[in-house]
Amino acid sequence: MSDCLFCKIRDGLIPAKVVYKDDVCLAFEDINPQAPTHVLFIPRKHIATVNDVAAEDEATVGHLFTAAAKLAKERGHDANGYRVVMNTNSHAGQTVFHIHLHLLAGRLLTWPPG
Repeated sequence: MSDCLFCKIRDGLIPAKVVYKDDVCLAFEDINPQAPTHVLFIPRKHIATVNDVAAEDEATVGHLFTAAAKLAKERGHDANGYRVVMNTNSHAGQTVFHIHLHLLAGRLLTWPPG
């Protein structure tokens, strides 16, 4: 997608503070962090919303979660806890239409989130 912000970050056309990358996904610091750790994990494949996840994308989506858990552990958040969330469409707060998993940690996270 030539007009997708996250595809442009993936392709190196827009700078981001990348903290994790592999063949399936890329993770970078959120520009408007809501917690001391706020990292976005995106698949390298463009998928607009969770509604667009197909059967062949299941491993990719699962990989986002395992990559997030790995980074959370590396940063010492596994014992106290962390939150992972993926918003779908505008009423849920999705503003960039390329699926992304938020990893939030480093402070007490309350419920409901907002």
